[in-house]
Amino acid sequence: MAVGETGYAPDAGGSDRHVPVLLRQVLEHLSPKPGEVMIDGTFGAGGYSRALLQKGAKVIGIDRDPDAISGGQELVREAEGNLILVPGQFADLEDHARQTGHDGVDGVVLDLGVSSMQLDEAERGFSFLRDGPLDMRMEQAGPSAADVVNHLPVKDLIRIIGLLGEEKRATTVAHAIERARREKPFLRTGELAGLIESVLGRSPKKAQIHPATRTFQALRIYVNGELHQAAKALEGAERILKPGGRLVLVSFHSLEDRIVKRFFADRTKTRGGGSRHMPEEDVPPPTFEPLTRKAVEADEEETRFNPRARSARLRAGRRTSEPTRALDIHAAGVPRLAEYEGLGS
Repeated sequence: MAVGETGYAPDAGGSDRHVPVLLRQVLEHLSPKPGEVMIDGTFGAGGYSRALLQKGAKVIGIDRDPDAISGGQELVREAEGNLILVPGQFADLEDHARQTGHDGVDGVVLDLGVSSMQLDEAERGFSFLRDGPLDMRMEQAGPSAADVVNHLPVKDLIRIIGLLGEEKRATTVAHAIERARREKPFLRTGELAGLIESVLGRSPKKAQIHPATRTFQALRIYVNGELHQAAKALEGAERILKPGGRLVLVSFHSLEDRIVKRFFADRTKTRGGGSRHMPEEDVPPPTFEPLTRKAVEADEEETRFNPRARSARLRAGRRTSEPTRALDIHAAGVPRLAEYEGLGS
């Protein structure tokens, strides 16, 4: 489907439930050209990939959700060899590119938000608005949100809900969960959402926001290691991008955006602070030059057309020819959290 004059394609990936966010701005900063190789690290319903293909680029699409890989096969056939779909994590995007025969690429785009398709399917257990199994696993494998809620010590739940959900009353929520699970383990999203609503109540000032919103966000991020994934993907993108290659990140909450912002601030720095009292800091050569000075947000037209875009923030940079360097993911904003069967720090 062609992209309209506004830059929005309601069915860009073959699903009328999914609208690619900030598509016009993504294309503007990626600036794809015929024959260039682009990585769409969060393929989802294929919105960005389809638009890149229409510009003549070749695309390596990556997604950890088996449903996304299955749903994208029609687009693979339409692309006639210009789209390779890879099941896997975008944290490993460098490896995926090399394994498909590409030692360097011209662009990388990542939409760090949870897919609207996943939110819409009750059986995936992402949303408290649709009762379903308390799951939340993007890869449909490994520990689920129910495992975390039912087995992690209360002190670890407090930290996860407080840090990843930015829930001010994390202690209250975690202790309520601990008391309730002694009687009966949590198996359904409705059970957990109902408990949280009963202990937190609804704020008259924020009646439209469900009190379980922040806790569900925290569990989803923890179960899927989303912040670790984002930080490792930034590091991998730096290594796989050719000089002049473009990196575009779209994030949907402050935790992700903080990591992206810190990464670009560090990688685009050209000189240290210094003062008359302190010598100037020795700064490594910048590995990126900024394409955005501040986060790009959706305009009024897009937010009216696609409410999901209201919280989206886009940041972008262009790769220089300077050598890559290691990234301390915790310094970049990934918190240290309790380990649980492969989850956590």
